Amino acid sequence: MRSRSNSGVRLDYYQRIVHRLIMAHQQPVTGLFPASPANHHAWIRDNVYCILAVWGLSMAYKKIADQDEDRAKAYELEQSCVKLMRGLLMAMMRQKEKVERFKITQNPLDSLHAKYSSKNGQAVVRDDEWGHLQIDAISLYLLILAQMTASGLQIVFSLDEVSFIQNLVFYIESAYCIPDYGIWERGDKSNHGQPELNASSIGMAKAALEAMNELDLFGARGGPASVIHVLADEAHKCQAVLQSMLPRESNSKELDSGLLSIIGFPAFAVDDPSLIEETRDAIVTRLQGRYGCKRFLRDGYKTPREDCSRLYYERWELRMFENIECEWPLFFCYLILNHAFHGNKDAVSNYVAKLEDIMVKTEEGMKLVPELYTVPNDSVNDEYKNPGSSQRLPIGRTPFLWAQSLYILGKLLQEGFLAVGELDPLNRRLGAQKKPDVVVQVVILADDDEIRMKLADHGFHVQTVAEVAPIEVQPARVLSHLYTYLGRNKKLGLTGRKSRDVGILSTSKLYSLKDRIFAFTPQNIDFDEYYTTRDPDLLASNFTNNLAFLAQSWSHTLGRPLHVLTFHSFLLDQNRIPLAMIQTMKKLKSGYINGTRVMLGNLGDFLNTSAVTDLSFLGSQEDGYPDKLNPAVQAYLDEHLLRSISHKNSLAGMRGGSLRPRNLRRRMSVKGAIKKTRSINVDSETLGMEDSSATSTVPPPAGPDNREITPRPEISEDGLPPNKVQIQTSDVPRINISRHHRVGQSESNFENTEVEELLAMLRETENLEEQGDILQYLVDTQGLEFNTELAANDDQSNNNSNSTNQGMLEGGRVVTVRDLLKGLYEKACQQKLWGLVRHTAGMLGKRVEDLAKAVTDLLVRQKQVTVGMPPTNEFTITAPLPEAELRQLIHEAYGDDESTAMLTQELLVYLSMFIRTEPQLFHEMLRLRVGLIIQVMAKELSRTLACDGEQASEHLLNLSPFEMKNLLHHILSGKEFAVSSVARGNFSIVSCKSSRVSKKSQIGLGDIDEDPSTLIDDRQGQWLRRRRLDGALNRVPRDFYPRVWTVLERCQGIAIEGRVLPQSLTQEMTSNELKFALEVETALNTIPQPEYRQLVVEALMVLTLVTEHNVSHSLGGIIYVEHLVHKANQLFLEDQRAVSGDATLCCAKAKDGSKETTATGNLLCGGAAYICQHLYDSAPSGSFGTMTYIAKAIACVFECLPKNGDVDCSIQ
Repeated sequence: MRSRSNSGVRLDYYQRIVHRLIMAHQQPVTGLFPASPANHHAWIRDNVYCILAVWGLSMAYKKIADQDEDRAKAYELEQSCVKLMRGLLMAMMRQKEKVERFKITQNPLDSLHAKYSSKNGQAVVRDDEWGHLQIDAISLYLLILAQMTASGLQIVFSLDEVSFIQNLVFYIESAYCIPDYGIWERGDKSNHGQPELNASSIGMAKAALEAMNELDLFGARGGPASVIHVLADEAHKCQAVLQSMLPRESNSKELDSGLLSIIGFPAFAVDDPSLIEETRDAIVTRLQGRYGCKRFLRDGYKTPREDCSRLYYERWELRMFENIECEWPLFFCYLILNHAFHGNKDAVSNYVAKLEDIMVKTEEGMKLVPELYTVPNDSVNDEYKNPGSSQRLPIGRTPFLWAQSLYILGKLLQEGFLAVGELDPLNRRLGAQKKPDVVVQVVILADDDEIRMKLADHGFHVQTVAEVAPIEVQPARVLSHLYTYLGRNKKLGLTGRKSRDVGILSTSKLYSLKDRIFAFTPQNIDFDEYYTTRDPDLLASNFTNNLAFLAQSWSHTLGRPLHVLTFHSFLLDQNRIPLAMIQTMKKLKSGYINGTRVMLGNLGDFLNTSAVTDLSFLGSQEDGYPDKLNPAVQAYLDEHLLRSISHKNSLAGMRGGSLRPRNLRRRMSVKGAIKKTRSINVDSETLGMEDSSATSTVPPPAGPDNREITPRPEISEDGLPPNKVQIQTSDVPRINISRHHRVGQSESNFENTEVEELLAMLRETENLEEQGDILQYLVDTQGLEFNTELAANDDQSNNNSNSTNQGMLEGGRVVTVRDLLKGLYEKACQQKLWGLVRHTAGMLGKRVEDLAKAVTDLLVRQKQVTVGMPPTNEFTITAPLPEAELRQLIHEAYGDDESTAMLTQELLVYLSMFIRTEPQLFHEMLRLRVGLIIQVMAKELSRTLACDGEQASEHLLNLSPFEMKNLLHHILSGKEFAVSSVARGNFSIVSCKSSRVSKKSQIGLGDIDEDPSTLIDDRQGQWLRRRRLDGALNRVPRDFYPRVWTVLERCQGIAIEGRVLPQSLTQEMTSNELKFALEVETALNTIPQPEYRQLVVEALMVLTLVTEHNVSHSLGGIIYVEHLVHKANQLFLEDQRAVSGDATLCCAKAKDGSKETTATGNLLCGGAAYICQHLYDSAPSGSFGTMTYIAKAIACVFECLPKNGDVDCSIQ
């Protein structure tokens, strides 16, 4: 122990430094710090970092405060912190209208300002004059507010301020999908004002959300009204996206030293120790220099080559900044703190020594941290040649208060005045430590006594929903509605939470409300909303996935997760408990399910062990009755309870559906009306190569003979705006993919068929497919809101007869076509006719679970999504969209094909499930083309079932949701599958135990240890199929894009299908930059045939070998990759003629090299893009492999390669 006098003297030294360098600049009125004496602007981020040294010093004084003088110093320092934090709070509260708008629009112009006047806290620049949207700054403020409050400071004084801070939580909770300008206020590194998704912003938001959760802003003096609530799922989404991005910062910045604030102090946002180490090592290796770290690669700020007359950079000039980027001592401060928190004293001493070497000393001996070090003008050329050799100069602000504050904190830690726990009272630093296994509590409830008895027959004794009283069980949508009351404040004009999304982490708690306790079922098994929940197999699969997710993601919460599943009557399969549910429940009883520890029991048993959240914010706080429930909430709960009781027996049926057929009923002439809407093409041998005139799903322009398109007037079932198009005609020609022969068929079928006759047929038929065809026609001709009684009355008046025809009646009430469709949908669900379910769901405007969230899950993990059938009707989605817009886009992409539009929505949900649980399936895939995936799925079924394309499409659309998900998984993972049973269109997908297939999806250029004979499968069609699958999934080999970058460096450009990637891209973008990968991907996607695309990818990979082995310094002008592929094909056919190979039956038949074609102009063998099918079906490696022929083609075509001597082109 050092003597008290020494420690007191040393602290007084630091107090003098803090006072002179930091507190002397604090504005006495607002408490804010100006950027410099000449600039009164106060940045939120810089101000929060500045005050950390003051806060740290105050806690150091508290520990030795034996004398009144020390206590007074501690108090003065604390109040300085409070003044600054309140100054920032007041400045933000003046812009409360922006917070309210931003929750809805998420528009950068509606964001809180990033800087304010230090004199009066007012705005200093207009909304459009600065990149204000900086989520990391607001998040940092909330995080430090939480830590300071936990350390005992009282910063928030009133409940109005609590409401505002609760709304700041809503402001940042969607950080994982909001592009912002980031920690350097630039957005894209070219500084053109384009915001992008930044890992540092997402990490800081995740830390703030976790720190704020259940925090009482009044500290020990508070009550339920001053507690902040955060939905745990929002923080988890930020974590998932952050983990998928690291160590990359954004699309344009492949690495950024700002990430040091995320992987360590102050955020501690990463829970994976290996990812923390990987990110830190990448920064130290690639960005660290003698004077600090570069912010990011090719950062032009304050470099000698920067043109100070303009804010932005030209794309081509970014390359000039390479190796001369400024180095910031600030990052040594972060590294000191991070090593101090890990207890690594040697590393702390090492970085302190490095930092103090480059600090600027004053005449009085004080050490100041400069803002940055730049290369002198006359040393630029030397630095280019020999990076790190020049003596750099300090420029910018000295001291740089942000860095000076962190340096002082680091010294206080190093000298033992502070313990790491004092700087982190919320214990965020422990997040990366290993935690004990989570036990997931599971409760299964029966909807009624009948189901309870059925479950008891199988040995499962459960309670009914009524028997668990006083606990009330409700669907997740009730919880989402209750959370909209959180943060409401009439005085401030704040309306609470806008997002209606409630994830499984939130529904896995119990909620107390006055004297009531609520349990909630998960959102993704909400039976009223989504047809996919009607499939017991999918429900069982999702249920198991939910349990695994809870075990993995449950953290920062007291109590165990509680998963409640209610067993409804429509889950029964022919009045029996489905086998999938029985098997799942047996596993639950064993205590383990797929490696997850579970405990099955009754709801009452888990009251004491579950996490419980108090919904006290639902009280009438603003009316002065905090103990009384808000009247609007009371009315909602009463109404919802009534509705859930009365809903059970209200499912509509169609009158007439049970009538027996009449003796001489004529055959229906509407057969196939639904099938005519299909747009999945499988019969074409070259997927995606359909004639563009046949692929259009858009009707021709309106004219005398064409029909006019008008929007439907109705609102879809879930209250969203109408998003389909109705053709207002009495005879509807359909224009669909390769179905010209069907256009006009409906006219001939329905020439003499009046609406009344159709209604009569509808009453008589029991076949649901026929009912679907009739209703499809009625929707096309009359519209969804057509009143069937009007048709009957019109018919009577027209015939002047005494017939007693009536419209379709249900319970004495006239029904519309929409009502009939609803009835048909329910029946199709019960009978598991999934093709009909999907089609009617699409017509009714039903939605799949969380479509917008599913697409966002894919996008934020840096995957772009396209919908529609290639090549003419594909729409690319590159940014998150609202649900209504997404559905509108999907329906536009597929025209009248409701079935495929619904299937697309469904597949997007499955893809998002897989990317959350098995991200490795998506490695080396940048763009997911859903239309192409659908075509490949149908093609695979066609191959497996040996049926034609139309039958395969029907089989695909009739797959149950679980089997659809299963098939998609097989296609993504490259596993072989077989169809186990076919019964009325329903069959099951089973894996083949083939270990030979998994390696084939990659074109590997690394060392292969396996015996080649195990990798090459000579079954016919195998390699063609692999290429087709990989091409459809846009999968490329590992490190493909950086390798293409090296090729582009050595030539003038790369041309793919007429699209040129210019060499200038390498001037703007670094090799691992995501923006570059997307440029290459966009060029590759101009190729419509998947297998041809894969050959082009292989050709590019062989080109990379030429550069990697330094065969030639330059590859010349523009490289036309297709020329190489066609030359390789030509060489292949020559070899085939020489050895009388299989290709002599088709492309190599003619001796003169000409190719025979079919009447339509295609090759005899059906090869895409005039490449022989047998070349597509060759293995990549070996002496007759595709890559060997491509290597030979390169040797022939490139003038830069040596022309004499023998070259061995075979690639293993």
